[in-house]
Amino acid sequence: MDSPLRVLHAVVNMNRGGAETFIMNLYRNVDRSKIQFDFLTCYEGAFDEEIRQMGGNIYRIPYVTQAGHFAYIKKLNHFFHHHKHYKIVHSHMDKMSGFILKAAAEADIPVRIAHSHNTSSEGNSLIRMYKWLAGRNIPKYATNFYACSSKAADWLFPNQSGTPSIIKNGIESDRFEFSQEKRKMIRNSLQLKENSFVIGHIGRFNKQKNHLFLLDAFQETLKNLPDAQLLLVGTGTLKSKIEQKIKVMGLEDRVHLLGVRNDIPQLLQAMDVFAFPSLHEGLPVTLIEAQCAGVPCVISNAITEEVDLGCGLITRHAIEHPAEWSNVLLSVSQSQRNRKSQGKLIRKHGYNIRDTASLTEQSYLKLGGLSG
Repeated sequence: MDSPLRVLHAVVNMNRGGAETFIMNLYRNVDRSKIQFDFLTCYEGAFDEEIRQMGGNIYRIPYVTQAGHFAYIKKLNHFFHHHKHYKIVHSHMDKMSGFILKAAAEADIPVRIAHSHNTSSEGNSLIRMYKWLAGRNIPKYATNFYACSSKAADWLFPNQSGTPSIIKNGIESDRFEFSQEKRKMIRNSLQLKENSFVIGHIGRFNKQKNHLFLLDAFQETLKNLPDAQLLLVGTGTLKSKIEQKIKVMGLEDRVHLLGVRNDIPQLLQAMDVFAFPSLHEGLPVTLIEAQCAGVPCVISNAITEEVDLGCGLITRHAIEHPAEWSNVLLSVSQSQRNRKSQGKLIRKHGYNIRDTASLTEQSYLKLGGLSG
């Protein structure tokens, strides 16, 4: 092969969200002499520089909320008309993938992959209706259907029973090996006491992740453990609202807003329990990472059961009463005493990114009409 097969990934941006982290894990582990990734995005992202360093191209068009519907569709059509050399377009924009794949089909791009990373659309009723209309294009214009879980597949591809391929959100499991030394170092750097009870959460600051409920549960926890601490990793549209609630509750010295971080393996070492009260999810990469690091996880009932890898670290609970969540967070943390890494079990269940990358690489080469 003289030059690598270039696969175009369509995303809103390449920030450190779950789907984007998975794509980057995949990108780092494919054989880039055979496969190269390029990206069609709408905004700058935290991974942009690394993408360029690995040889990837990044194209930018305004998102529909900036450009408006007709201008957005025109930009998409213009882009694909001038980039007909791609054999594979892999879209990660859930229902909005319908517009991407329609434009790609009209430019005669032969392989058009729709990839589901979620189980519900975000936004108000008008936005959700718009996304529903976009999603109606997927069955007509997608040639291949990928999903991170069966639940995510059922949501985005309801009439494609048995067709979608489940692509597991693999991780670099060796990076999450638990170490008491690393735990002590990261706690010191965050100025956390050795015996403080630390609850952690990693995720975008948006409605889906349910931070406001988590703050209520944390306030209940402080009634039993006044020295407890809460780490919130991420940023997003609800940041100011979350900051305001923290201030009103008087929790400024207990809640640590850490922003977007590139040291997630280390931060997981510092946590005693991982809280994930999401309203909906596909299959969160962060929960795979947390289990690998041996962190007990309390998650909402809305999250697919596929995320439980049999490590004994997942506890599911309804997101109704903050006081109940507080009790569960306190009870499951007791397993922290016997904490150990779960890398072998993670790999056994198929969540080793090297295996995922190898399978995906073979799939791309086959779809692109090339041998592995």
